[in-house]
Amino acid sequence: MTTTITIPITRLVRVELRKMFDTRSGFWLLVSIGVLAVASTVAVVVVAPDANITYWSFGTAIGFPMSVILPIIAILAVTSEWSQRSGLTTFTLVPSRGRVIGAKGIAALLVGVGSMVVAFAVGALGNLVGPGLAGVDTVWDVSLTAAPQIVLGNLVGMGIGFTLGVVLRNSAAAIVGYFVVSFVLSGILVLLAQVRPWFEDLQPWVDWNQTQVVLFDGTTNTAEEWAMLASTTMIWIVAPLVLGLLSLRHGEVK
Repeated sequence: MTTTITIPITRLVRVELRKMFDTRSGFWLLVSIGVLAVASTVAVVVVAPDANITYWSFGTAIGFPMSVILPIIAILAVTSEWSQRSGLTTFTLVPSRGRVIGAKGIAALLVGVGSMVVAFAVGALGNLVGPGLAGVDTVWDVSLTAAPQIVLGNLVGMGIGFTLGVVLRNSAAAIVGYFVVSFVLSGILVLLAQVRPWFEDLQPWVDWNQTQVVLFDGTTNTAEEWAMLASTTMIWIVAPLVLGLLSLRHGEVK
């Protein structure tokens, strides 16, 4: 009788976290989060007018580069198996491809949340030091309800990147696809809403970038706004992710 040993998901997550740090691209992307957070904080202190040296300004300055880097990290967490040709080994050791992708998703989520904790901490430090250097009062203008929405906005961006990684399974294609979906397609949807009145009311329900911006502003308050977020998440993350997982389960790994 053959005994099948199931590797715990916690061990798979630890392995995926280590793999995210092991590659040079992954390592420097993670390092760049801290470096850019500090650089953005210093830039606010040096460049921003005294009236704008607030916690919100520090958070916005730090959040912009992070909103670009975190989705790329999520993409590479998936596509590394194919770009580094390690997929055959990984899926031989763990035949359940869904468990492997799930572990990658959890690892990416942990990195995203951890990065946001670092961002808030660096921003708080900047908001303690910056006003003193500028001779202005310290302003804490990020509410306890806005902070989780900002975190969620970044996780949505990571979800889009992760989904593209699963669907395309190619680092370059997924990264280019993310920028196309984020900037090109979003711009097209905005333009379409301006020239076609019938689409204006539909746009918030299909444009994930718009719902993400509302999250970053910390102003998602009504049931309709949360429903719009659920709609765009279903269209851009859940549905394509399911299709990508189905394709991955039956696709050949080389």
